[in-house]
Amino acid sequence: MNRLRQFWHYAKKVFDLPRRLRAVGDERCLPQIPTPVLNASLLLGAVMRVPSLLQLQYETGRAGWGKLVGWPERISDDAFCYELERCRLEDWRAVLVAINRQLKANKALESAKISGLLVVSIDGNEQFKSRCRCCSECSQRRVEYKDDNGQVQSAIEYYHRQVYCQIDGPDFSVILDVEPIRPGEDEPAAAVRMLGRMRRLYGPRFFDIVTVDALYASGPFVRAVQRLGWGVVSVLKQERFGIYQEATALSREQKAQSMQWEDRQVSLWEVKALEFSEQPIGPVRVVLAHELWTEVQRQAGRRVRVPQERHWRWLASRELDAYGAAVIWRIGHQRWGVENHAFNELTQHYHLTHCLHHAPGAVMGWLLILVLGFNLFELFARLHGKLWRQGRTTLQELARQMDRALERISELSPLWSG
Repeated sequence: MNRLRQFWHYAKKVFDLPRRLRAVGDERCLPQIPTPVLNASLLLGAVMRVPSLLQLQYETGRAGWGKLVGWPERISDDAFCYELERCRLEDWRAVLVAINRQLKANKALESAKISGLLVVSIDGNEQFKSRCRCCSECSQRRVEYKDDNGQVQSAIEYYHRQVYCQIDGPDFSVILDVEPIRPGEDEPAAAVRMLGRMRRLYGPRFFDIVTVDALYASGPFVRAVQRLGWGVVSVLKQERFGIYQEATALSREQKAQSMQWEDRQVSLWEVKALEFSEQPIGPVRVVLAHELWTEVQRQAGRRVRVPQERHWRWLASRELDAYGAAVIWRIGHQRWGVENHAFNELTQHYHLTHCLHHAPGAVMGWLLILVLGFNLFELFARLHGKLWRQGRTTLQELARQMDRALERISELSPLWSG
């Protein structure tokens, strides 16, 4: 079976991808290369983990690639740069939303629910940084570094950060949306703006709970999410907060709830009806956890079992009053999915930290395409592919099979045919 043709057949049958790609437009004047050709090449480049636009230029010169996208000539990296600068971000985001909505309509997200609640994780990530190149969308900071002579120097560093919203399930991971953090803006403000747009695009009932780290544990953020119609579970780390100290003191008067989760022995306490006094948001609950487990480590060439211990505190808004401490504990741990199954995957295998084209609009345009390619490959490999579920292949091998499929030209057909 030609793996690339199999992938496209899946995307076409389940998500109607060819039609959706044709609807993605741009602002180019008198284009020589049709927009669908460029869009298809960019998306295929993301799916097949092409590291740069120069490499993508080479890939488009392969006969199989030309047959797929319907353009027999090599496409220059300048053409892709020009397209990324002028692409319509709202059109690419509409494709991402349509695929995720279809995924939910197909009941594929049911396995990701916790006690019937669909939980999304939100977190920020720094994409890349530079001391010499910048654009109008770059944030700035002053950093110190050592020069070649070992002297400490100071310089302005330019960087791009975004917040991601992701669903992490036992079978696969999908990213719902991405929002850039603007210059001078903090992470929670960008997250609220992203959630407001998601409510319009996905609807208020697409998911139920937002889980975040301690940076978001503030009254304005929690109130904003509640006004949008969702509950919040946040890591609580700030010992200076009165609610942190109060929950610690009151939990000592309770008997712990004990449970076993996989290889962990978990003890839970919950303190209800606490006031987040620094920034009032109404009564909230704090769940405290003490976790014990053993971890296999290699020390001095030997594998040894090392005891591990962790303490956690989570703040849960009143929308979760009907759910027990064990549910809050599971939701709180769900947050690490965005780091393990989104940031790490995108960085290690999809070249997230490499800036393909540093220009206003182009950074976000490529990131939306990259996220779309990541989602489609995840769904194809983990949800649709039997070989990976059976442990008979790896995701890296599937990507290599898709690349080798380009050489079997007779088995390929234009992406828009049929």
